[in-house]
Amino acid sequence: MRIVALVPGGISDQILFFPTLDDLIQNYPEAEIDVVVEPKSVGAYRVCKSVNDVFAYDFTDRNSLADWGNILGTIRDREYDIAISLNQTWLAGLLIWLTGIPKRIGYRGQGQLFLTDSIPKKSEQYTAAMYHDLLQGLSITSACPEVAVNVPKQDIQWVEAEQKRLGISDSGYVLIQVTQGENSYPTESWRQIIQDFQQRQPSLPVVLILDANNQVVVSQLLQTFPDLKVTAPEDLGKLAAMIAGSSLLLCTDGAAMQLGIGVQTYVIALFGATDPEKVLPKSDRILVIQSPSGKLSDISPNTILEKVWAG
Repeated sequence: MRIVALVPGGISDQILFFPTLDDLIQNYPEAEIDVVVEPKSVGAYRVCKSVNDVFAYDFTDRNSLADWGNILGTIRDREYDIAISLNQTWLAGLLIWLTGIPKRIGYRGQGQLFLTDSIPKKSEQYTAAMYHDLLQGLSITSACPEVAVNVPKQDIQWVEAEQKRLGISDSGYVLIQVTQGENSYPTESWRQIIQDFQQRQPSLPVVLILDANNQVVVSQLLQTFPDLKVTAPEDLGKLAAMIAGSSLLLCTDGAAMQLGIGVQTYVIALFGATDPEKVLPKSDRILVIQSPSGKLSDISPNTILEKVWAG
């Protein structure tokens, strides 16, 4: 059996779809599963054990007719038995209808005319469970599994070397994912948190995650704390392994948070306006701190630190 899933959205959306993919393999162990995702999200499948091939396609309206024709041809050539689409648009429905795939599963909405099985979209629930509902089209009614990521062996080896480089192999460490931009948590607030960690637990290293989107903030924090440790995993596998080795991940809503859940690390997650129940499972390993105003900047560092040291 060959199955293709069309999964728009970012890295976090892909990770939240992993339980659905894992349950498909559980029910169809001989199946080959491919996914079609946006170019920015291809890297998520480095840590997914249930997918065979990944194809990049921009689900927005920026596609040319040639792009649309290319992905249509790719899907047709694979002769899939089942298509699962998270995209409710009529264009996505038309796409999988034109491929000739005999069983086409998706949500009720604009594109349901082109589906063989349309499932109600219960968007008020945890997103992973909402995605998992699509398996009802295959008569799979089991509960949604937990999010799990599969860290490649070479990424675990990279992290072992990285921990030695940073001098944290034996001590454990707190990992912090800072972000920058208009809706990010303020740099000054991060300074207060890091300073408190260093004063209360001087033997517990604080490690910042450096990526292409937070270089300015990390640089500013290094000016205040020149001895602060910084790691720069080059892909999601290495990031997942680095998170798995930490004692605590402190982050905002995003891919790092989902990876923390997938490797079962203790996570303290800061939320602005997003409803945590939509993107987080119920777990005693996850502590949510939500802004009273919907703005991350209105979360007091003292509020975070009280939660940290109380737990």
